[in-house]
Formats: sequence, structure tokens, C-alpha cells
Amino acid sequence: MTLSPAACRTIADFLSDTNTKPEDYDIILTGDLGAVGSELLCELMVKQENVDISAVHKDCGLMLYDIAKQKDVGAGGSGCGCSGAVLCSDILGRIENGELKKVLFVGTGALMSSVSSLQSESIPSIAHGVLLTGG
Repeated sequence: MTLSPAACRTIADFLSDTNTKPEDYDIILTGDLGAVGSELLCELMVKQENVDISAVHKDCGLMLYDIAKQKDVGAGGSGCGCSGAVLCSDILGRIENGELKKVLFVGTGALMSSVSSLQSESIPSIAHGVLLTGG
């Protein structure tokens, strides 16, 4: 799970730059924030950006794992692994068949270092926004 101000900032900047609102998207999809991170992202978006994405936000980690039925899922898996699996197995097909028209995908990641975390340093994070559209 990687929750970062980067995800919040990327979504807010994307919406501002494109002059769009969350309801303009079928889904605003994040990589693998997990249950806790997804809740925090939605909370940050409201508190810091005055934007509520909760109605359209989905998370690849939560879509890939069923934390109610699977044991020891923890926070999920790798953001890039969850993103690739969900995008390729579900989202792109739904765009192709016309079920989804506009998806904002925000890949999230952290620049992990065992040295930084042992020194109680913050973990730098990054997020990239990609707009996926269909006809």
C-alpha cells in the first residue's frame, strides 16, 4: 500500500488542468492503496482539495483481492502488479466493449529504502495520471 500526497496532488492537478470533475469519469482508479489508503485518499481529497472522489474511486488492489473472503491479504500487493493485472484483465476490456468511456488511472508508487525507514525518514512517493478513453 502506498498512500501519498502525490496521489492526491496528481488527481487534483489533473482535474484542474482538464477542467473536469470526478463525476466526469466512470472510474478514478488507483494502483494499490488498499482499504486504508483508499479511505485516506478520499479523506485527503475532501479536506485538502475540496473534491469528493468517493463515488467514482476504485483501487486495483481492492479489485484484485477479496479481503472479506481471502485470508492474510494484508494491505494488498504490489501497486504495479495489481495495476497491470486489473487494467489488462478488466478495465481495458470494459473500455473496448463500451461499458466504460472515461477512466483516470493514477499509478502510485513509493521509493522504498530500508535505510530511510530505519532512520525514521519519510518515504518519497510518486503518482502518474493516465487518461483512458473509449469510443
